[in-house]
Formats: sequence, structure tokens, C-alpha cells
Amino acid sequence: MSLGFTALELARIQFAFTVSFHIIFPAISIGLASFLAVLEWRWLKTNDPVYQDLFKFWVKIFAVAFGMGVVSGVVMSYQFGTNWSEFSRVAGSVTGPLLTYEVLSAFFLEAGFLGIMLFGWGRVGPRAHFFATAMVALGTCISMFWILSSNSWMQTPQGFSIENGIIVPQDWFAIVFNPSFPYRLAHMAVAAFLVSALLVAATAAWHLLKGRRDALVKTSFSMAMWMILVLAPLQVFIGDNHGLNTLKHQPAKLAAIEGHWETNKGEGMPLYLFGIPDMEAEETKYAIGIPNLGSLIMTHTMEGEVKGLKEFAPEDRPNSLIVFWSFRIMVGLGMLMILLAFLALVLRKGGKIYENKWLHRFAFVMGPSGFIALLAGWFTTEVGRQPWVVYGVMRTKDALSPVSAEQVGLTLIIFVVVYCVVFGIGIYYMLKLMHKGPQFIYASPEDGVVHSEEAVILASKRPLTSVDESVDSDSKTDNGNEQERK
Repeated sequence: MSLGFTALELARIQFAFTVSFHIIFPAISIGLASFLAVLEWRWLKTNDPVYQDLFKFWVKIFAVAFGMGVVSGVVMSYQFGTNWSEFSRVAGSVTGPLLTYEVLSAFFLEAGFLGIMLFGWGRVGPRAHFFATAMVALGTCISMFWILSSNSWMQTPQGFSIENGIIVPQDWFAIVFNPSFPYRLAHMAVAAFLVSALLVAATAAWHLLKGRRDALVKTSFSMAMWMILVLAPLQVFIGDNHGLNTLKHQPAKLAAIEGHWETNKGEGMPLYLFGIPDMEAEETKYAIGIPNLGSLIMTHTMEGEVKGLKEFAPEDRPNSLIVFWSFRIMVGLGMLMILLAFLALVLRKGGKIYENKWLHRFAFVMGPSGFIALLAGWFTTEVGRQPWVVYGVMRTKDALSPVSAEQVGLTLIIFVVVYCVVFGIGIYYMLKLMHKGPQFIYASPEDGVVHSEEAVILASKRPLTSVDESVDSDSKTDNGNEQERK
């Protein structure tokens, strides 16, 4: 089952497919964990039960995303051990310890406090429960720290020597804090928070469009808009500095991203808004660009020199067509996020943020944009690194295990089928929860409907359940049944 591809191509496709899922779910976990910590902190500070009810709603979605993130992460050991064993043999002395540190610090921290966070409400004190939530949030960030350190070292390796063809660590501080690490860590952290903020905003926008105007929906939408307003412009600033770092350490990647072939000498480099990079013809066809803007962005001068792809041997060039468009998808969606946040700010000042249906439609449509931008950014990073798996040290083709195309093709088909079934069900369940929306448990809705004391006690002991257990029934049916039981 070679599917018409070589073993190397199939192994790369399989890794891209599996790691894409693993990127999405931890991104949700990282962002939602911090969001949950903020909700619980606000509840402790203000004693407003609205934050308590929002916590109980989003903790269920967090739990599902966390579980799927862990399951998808287990597959990475299979990838490194089966398809990329030569990489593990040569570079495992660096990546192995870094991922071990991630397990020993972050994963143990998350796993140790996750049970208290999910099931400890009403069984431990409020401050103890908040501490557990904060530790889970911290654990997700520490996990991101070590994973990004490992991946960044593959982008900008340093602090090692090569002995008998094996990479030997020499300076662990230089390895961990490699040149691209601070920028990529900040970029990924903000991206994860944006993913969650857009998810919260889209869920609240859906219920606003359906006519809900209660405190749970309004608070969710307001908090999400504030988060996007702060984070989206910040991401642009971080991305600009990340680009300067890439120009210095990975000039071929940057040239491919910009579809830039000829080194501009004595004149500014244009910024191409549209184009079709042709690797064979060594040109960007149908290019539409803004003169000098590329130099201004890349070098912060109007005539700054940027190396073109022709400065590098053909076998050392990444695929410009892929990274050219993946980068522009990421940036374009980022601009839309900023637009959404500023529209919300204007409408907030006019007191119409909860009434403008066009804003709510925009926020709802933008819900998946965080995931798309995240994946586009990772495709830009990983494809832009090619043909190297450890930049300038080990080529991707040399990292491949001695496997046949038929073997990799068969496992790829199995992965696609299993992932679609398992994660499809998980995603469907998350969407059903979001469709149902946050429910009133401790807070009182504006229409005066409250839940029974027994239901409140049940919810306090089982935070992963709600008062109304079924996710298939709508809110009106649930509230009507509740009133009948009274």
C-alpha cells in the first residue's frame, strides 16, 4: 500500500497527520486550563456564582480535550521508534532527556492534580481546589516549555558535538535556551490562548444568536473578547521578532516564506500578497507585491538586504509553495482576529456588544480560525525546516528507519481510520456540550428558574456532570423538566 509515494514521503505525511491532532488538543488544554484558573480565581475574589457555573461548564470540555491530547501524544513514541529510528539513534541523546524532563515535571504535575481539579469540588476546600487548578494550568505550560525547547533545538541546534556520527550534548543551558526557543515559546503560548479565547467567543456567540442574554453567556463573550483584544496584537509583535530571528538563523526558510529568489542588492525587497512560487522555474509567478515593504518588515529598513533562495543549493531549499501560502493563511487569520477584537471594542463602548448580530456571526465563524492558524503556523515551521530534521546537521532522508513504503502506507491508513473514529467521537461530544451551553447551577438566571438543592449538591460532588445530564436536549427542555420536578 505505497499509495504512489516513497517511504520517506509517507512517513512525513503520517507524522504530519498524527502530530496535527496532537497540536490541536494540547492547545485547547493549555488555553482552557489557564482560563479555568482565571474563572476560579474570579469566583474566590468576588464570590460571584456566575464564574462558578462557567467553570463547571468549561471544565468538562477541558477534560475531553485533555484526554484526547494525552492519547494523541502517546503515538509520538511510535513515530520516533518505528518510522524515525535513525533520528532517535543520532539525536536521541538530546531530545530524549528533554522529553523526559517534560514527563517528570509537567505530566506528573498535571496528572497529580487533575483528579482534584475534576472531582474535588465540594470534597476539598475552595483554596485547595484553586491550587489544584492552578497546578494543572502550570503543568500544561511547563509541558509546552519542554516540547518547544526540543523542537526549537531541532530548528536552531547548538550546545553539542558530534562523536562517531552521534550527537553528544555539551551545554544543556545552550541546548534548552537555543536561539529560536524564546520566540517560538511565546508564539505558541499566545497561539494556544487565542485558540481557547476564540472557542469561548464562538460558543457564546452561538447562544447570543439563539437569543440567550443571561449572565453566563454575556460573561463568556465579554471575557473572550478582552482576551482576543490583548492577545492578537501581542501575537503580531511576537511574530515580528520571531521573523527577525528566523532571518538570522534560518535564511532559507524566510526566503521560501516570502517567495524571494534573488537577493535584493541596493533596492528594497517587495512583500508579495499573492503569488505562485515555482521551484523548478525558480521564480514566483503571478506575483502581486508592495515595493520595499518586505525589507521594511524583515529588516526594519526600506532597502534592507534579504538572501534569496538562489543563494542556496536546490537540495537545501524548502518547498516555497507550501510555506508561502501556509504563512499567509496564518497572518490573514491573525488580521481577522484583530479586526474582530476591535469591532467588539467599538460596540462595547456603544453598549451594543451583546445585541449586534453581525458581530456574533463574525465571532461564531471565527471559532475554528485559531485551530487553522495554529496548524498553518506549524506547517510553516516544519516544512520550512526541510530538507533538515536537525537544521544543518541531519537531513530528513537520513533520519528515516529502514521501512518500506508498503509498511508505512498500511499504518497510515490505519491511523486515518482510527483517528477519524476516536477523535471524531470526541470532537462531536465537545460540540454537543458547546451547543447546549453553560447551565445555571449556583447562579440564578434572569427568568428566575433555579435548580433544586439536590441537583446543586450532585453537581458540587461531580463537576464533570451537569444538573441536566443529556447533551442532546436543549436548554428549554431541560429547564422545563426541572420546573416540573419542583
